Amino acid sequence: MSQKFKKIQNKNDESTAFGKWFATAVYDQHFITTEELAEFIQTQASVKKSDIKAVLDELGGALKHFFELGQKVKLDGIGIFKVGFSSIGVTEKDDCGAQTITVRRVLFQPESKRVVVGQTVNKQGKITQKFVIAKTLVKDVVFEETYDTSLKPESSSGSDTGGEGGNG
Repeated sequence: MSQKFKKIQNKNDESTAFGKWFATAVYDQHFITTEELAEFIQTQASVKKSDIKAVLDELGGALKHFFELGQKVKLDGIGIFKVGFSSIGVTEKDDCGAQTITVRRVLFQPESKRVVVGQTVNKQGKITQKFVIAKTLVKDVVFEETYDTSLKPESSSGSDTGGEGGNG
């Protein structure tokens, strides 16, 4: 299987990327449920689906508990979860407080690994490595263009389109 994408042209004539084409992720309308995730994990491990499901069901409560303590949560092989928020600006320092917080969200930073992709040696014999930061969860994902009309790009998904002014 592969992550599907469609080609989308930027039609915003005020954008510096106007007319350029971008690959945009598309998804089917089915969300993987806790039940399905537990069933899949059961096939990969020696733990029963009911036990996996119980742990997954408790994960949300556990994350909330540690967020309330001001902690970040790191899941090995997955990444870091933490609280993020927006607040309105006020002119006086004393007026700035919890009441000015408007939007709360969970931020996710995928686990990453530095991967050396080459190296050069300068005239003094010093070695310089070329590297990329690979996101562990997606580094081996295969991408494939799709022509399936039932798959729609998500609007305002916040995905990286690879260029300024792209769709997404």
